[in-house]
Amino acid sequence: MPDPSKDSERGAALLTVLLLVAVMAVVAATALERLALATRMTGNGGAVDQGRAYADAGMEMARLRIADLTASNPAKITLAGGWMGTPQSIPVPGGVAIARVTDGGNCFNLNSVVSGETEANLKVRPIGVLQFQGLLEALGVDARQAQVAAASLADWIDTDSVPQPGGAEDETYAAMERPYRAANRMMVDASELRAVSGISPAIYDLAKPWICALPVTTLSQININTLLPQQAPLFAMLLPGQLSVAQARQLLAQRPADGYGSTVQFWAMPSLAGLSPDAEVGAQVKLTTGFFGVDVSVDVGGTQVVERALIDARESPARLVRRSWGAGA
Repeated sequence: MPDPSKDSERGAALLTVLLLVAVMAVVAATALERLALATRMTGNGGAVDQGRAYADAGMEMARLRIADLTASNPAKITLAGGWMGTPQSIPVPGGVAIARVTDGGNCFNLNSVVSGETEANLKVRPIGVLQFQGLLEALGVDARQAQVAAASLADWIDTDSVPQPGGAEDETYAAMERPYRAANRMMVDASELRAVSGISPAIYDLAKPWICALPVTTLSQININTLLPQQAPLFAMLLPGQLSVAQARQLLAQRPADGYGSTVQFWAMPSLAGLSPDAEVGAQVKLTTGFFGVDVSVDVGGTQVVERALIDARESPARLVRRSWGAGA
């Protein structure tokens, strides 16, 4: 032990004390920093939980509004009232919630490339495959690439392991740098399309605004009374090779302000003369909407929470069938 009575040893003792103080200061600063971080995280977690609660409330309000919309005229849903895509602000304590409702059925249903009541017996539906190919071609994808992508999509979902011409099953995915297997089940989210052979990032980016993964295998049900002119590819895909995107856009721009009163009236339009949709395709054109999309964005104290949901309005009351959460705009 150093002797403090000696000048040389008194300096060493002082240096030791200073080192201990410095170490304790670093430890204290680290502890305070972690405490502050934990406090901020707790606060952010509370804000997120509060935001989710407000988003749930906004989603329920949207569901009730959708129920009112479908009940007001069960035979026809149009754009009257400006309900589609119009942001609705809902004041909440400490912030605001903004809800938007869209027609969730005016899209290509990826699950329509197969048919079947259960996932144990999903079979390729050629007309659904042809329509997906037609959509991709309408968006500018090369015909051969579109054919491969459509066939591979059907193989991804169908139950069997036998690839279609140009399609892909397990052996294709097993040979990849990071091997995996075909899902052989219905898609739950449209983003799953990225895993399908033949779907390049460029093709996915093109298709993303036009596709959906509804919880049914029925062919895409297009509400001709709510389909916008800029969504013309979704109508052109019903009649690939018979109707161009430009013709479809012009047709939608001519829609009566109060919509069509019947599908017979629609198909009898002079501008559709010469087209020959079969009964299955003709039945895809609807006057009502079965699925609605709802986005609720909540901003509470600078923390933003986004809830996206799919509402099934085919029966009353309308019900929530799927939701997802995110952050940011």
